[in-house]
Amino acid sequence: MDLYEYQARDLFEQYGVPVLPGIIADTPEEVKAAALQLGGVVVVKAQVKVGGRGKAGGVKVAKTPDEAYEAAQSILGLDIKGHTVKRVMVAGGARIAKEFYFSVLLDRANRSYLSLASVEGGMEIEQLAVEKPEALARVEVDPLTGIDQTKALEIAQAAGFDAELAPKVADVFVKLYNVYKGEDATLVEVNPLVQTESGDIIALDGKVSLDENAAFRHPNHEALEDKSAADPLEAKAKANDLNYVKLDGQVGIIGNGAGLVMSTLDVVAYAGEKHGGVKPANFLDIGGGASATVMAAGLDVILGDQQVKSVFVNVFGGITSCVAVAEGIVKALEILGATATKPLVVRLDGNQVEEGRAILAAANNPLVTLAASMDEGADKAAELANA
Repeated sequence: MDLYEYQARDLFEQYGVPVLPGIIADTPEEVKAAALQLGGVVVVKAQVKVGGRGKAGGVKVAKTPDEAYEAAQSILGLDIKGHTVKRVMVAGGARIAKEFYFSVLLDRANRSYLSLASVEGGMEIEQLAVEKPEALARVEVDPLTGIDQTKALEIAQAAGFDAELAPKVADVFVKLYNVYKGEDATLVEVNPLVQTESGDIIALDGKVSLDENAAFRHPNHEALEDKSAADPLEAKAKANDLNYVKLDGQVGIIGNGAGLVMSTLDVVAYAGEKHGGVKPANFLDIGGGASATVMAAGLDVILGDQQVKSVFVNVFGGITSCVAVAEGIVKALEILGATATKPLVVRLDGNQVEEGRAILAAANNPLVTLAASMDEGADKAAELANA
């Protein structure tokens, strides 16, 4: 789960990371009141989960509350890379002397953590990595030891901080790592980390991504989720404990086991090349021991996607009985009734396959077509989606 900047700022503050005061606001009137409360120069910053806000006009400096009001009028409702600004943060101003970059992230390829740091912050890190790769230090972080003061100094020195600055930024690096570890994050990034004219080190911006697999350890993380911005189908799937990801295609996919579902996506994409270029519409894994109720919930989600033109149910019965799957399909179609109008291609194999096929044959639903193999089922589903 990606956090908004104001949420990252609040987390930083909890862990002792030096930050500027910030107040969230949803209307120009609230922005003006926040500017009055903070006093002096403020920065009005669009709260969207995407980069490039400044270039898009989503970050404006205001010297007076009236200027803050005007800035809010131009920012609220602004479209930034497909994200509509509904909220801003009014942050205190700072006299910036230097800008730096720091992040710690999960390095899946090396099964470790990785710290990135540079004395050249402010610009997009991807741009810096391409244009001046030598200016970006990459330091592996052992998950068992993390970033202590010694490691933080090593990172600072590798990034090119001088002897005077290195101890100052190292202290902040340690605190930012504490955020990363304490909140089970996969990314903690500050760009820019700044030194003010008075010599203070401040995290001027923040980006945090939390590992949702660790949510059971952090019940407070639920309050950080922006439910209003969630895709309604993904939200519905989550409410039913379904492992679902929406894609942009036309063939809905249901399978049991992540490996089988991934294979099914590939087979459908390949078959779709012969049928107008149709593609998979989603990833949905009903799990190894899914009940008929789970199967029904999965179909309900997929059939509710307006982009879906056909559905391919591809199940290999191991722990999951083909009988349970077949009963789930029949039950789902009964529940959905007249709202279910999209054809289903079903391929069953494995545990109780003959009994499962018999249940579907007896139901004789005109929407359901049985397929003998995965390739046959994928081809038929792609054909129906293109019809």
